[in-house]
Amino acid sequence: MNSELFINATSSEVVIALLHDKRLKELNREKSDAGFSVGDIFLGKVKKIMPGLNAAFVDVGYEKDAFLHYLDLGPQFASLNKFTTQSVQGQNTTHLLADFVFEKEISKTGKVNKILNHNQNVLVQIMKEPISNKGPRLTADVSLPGRFLVLIPFSDKISISQKVRRLEERDRLRRLVQSIKPKNFGVIIRTVAENQSVEELDTDLKDLVNKWDKLWQTLKGAVPPKIMLGEMDRSITILRDMLNPSFSNIYVNDLKLFDKIKSYLHTIAPDKEGIVKYYKGKEPLFEHFGIDKQIKSSFGKIVNLRTGGYLIVEHTEALHVIDVNSGHRTQTGGDQDANALAVNLEAAEEIARQLRLRDIGGIIVCDFIDMRNPNNRRTLFEKLKDEMKTDPATHTILPPSKFGLVQITRERVRPQVKEKTTEQCPSCGGSGEVQSTVLLVDQIEKDLDYLVKEQNQKNVTLAVHPFIEAYFTKGLPSRKQKWFLKYGKRIRVKPVNAHHVLEYHFYNKDEEEIKI
Repeated sequence: MNSELFINATSSEVVIALLHDKRLKELNREKSDAGFSVGDIFLGKVKKIMPGLNAAFVDVGYEKDAFLHYLDLGPQFASLNKFTTQSVQGQNTTHLLADFVFEKEISKTGKVNKILNHNQNVLVQIMKEPISNKGPRLTADVSLPGRFLVLIPFSDKISISQKVRRLEERDRLRRLVQSIKPKNFGVIIRTVAENQSVEELDTDLKDLVNKWDKLWQTLKGAVPPKIMLGEMDRSITILRDMLNPSFSNIYVNDLKLFDKIKSYLHTIAPDKEGIVKYYKGKEPLFEHFGIDKQIKSSFGKIVNLRTGGYLIVEHTEALHVIDVNSGHRTQTGGDQDANALAVNLEAAEEIARQLRLRDIGGIIVCDFIDMRNPNNRRTLFEKLKDEMKTDPATHTILPPSKFGLVQITRERVRPQVKEKTTEQCPSCGGSGEVQSTVLLVDQIEKDLDYLVKEQNQKNVTLAVHPFIEAYFTKGLPSRKQKWFLKYGKRIRVKPVNAHHVLEYHFYNKDEEEIKI
């Protein structure tokens, strides 16, 4: 499998597209001012205790208080709370826990009002980003993820990913980590640690311990709400979690991000440093590589399958429903069950892709085409499980019912990815009334005259629909050449397929839109 990463950075957000064999598999949008990412560690303040929910609401700086359930406190919460309090007051002399006196573990069946108090300071980690009208969800069972290992303070347990199956390799990894880990720190050994040397694991572990040291230093005198340790950029996180030999290219259109990613790869995988490429093309990155077209075709209500079938994806407050239809697929024979199986197997592959691409979480019900043969239903179930194996989100799949329904639960830690796949009517802009097209050129030139003469803007770029771009740039002399003679400055005209015919925008040299 050939994997490629495309990172399109603008002043307001960073959009990351992951492609496997030229096919879009994952899309992430990271707002520049989001302020919250899964994995961020905060010093928060308990604002409200809800005994009926056995939970508390904690102020971590978000507009709505974050939710912390008793079961997410972790068994060593008392020890973490003691360490946090002592660190804030400057009583701890080291970030290491070898000589730290642990408190008794809290009961799994305890009550939150017996453990937390109003206005108490708590060290918490973002477990789920704010979704819909809900604030972030928190955990006090703090962990620090690295490339090969996950460090868990206040624990001595070593866990190994179940995907590492060879017993001798599991024993080797356990012995190695046991010999290098600090006392009273637990470690989870990730799948990618398989066959790694002790030097690689030791470097990763030291980096995580240094992060814990940085957190401890930040705790001194801290006043909540305050971020203690931020997760890395989403692009770096994807590389940390997913980088493997199948990655062949990473394209970035932002020079600072390019340098950051190259530096990170130089640290963790020097042999992969050369795959990072700075994109300098005139076309937008996603448009040049055909990613925009894939986004438009993948995020609509109807998703077409290659052989003529299609999916209908519906979302409700309680669950998500995916309906499988054979469409105009050519029949391959008289066996209706065999034809239904063929459509269902193709649909299973696309459904696995859609769940990951849209980051759909919660309860998903898939209505496959009915099949009478139980062996075919079993084949479909195995196919769906196989396709979902590469999905990093925790999920559970139930076998098809006799009605062809498959129920899936999938972990959701971020808001569902939604992309606008429809465009405004090029004639009326959604108003039902159309502006006279003969006035469009006059309006653009009037705005351009204002920007260049009165605002003294330099390096102005005009973004318009390709039809309008052709009108301005073709012919001798073209409108664009006349502007150069009039203003003594070159005005760049950029075609944008996503714009409707009457839409236009002006941009400065930093690619920031100029509001008029």
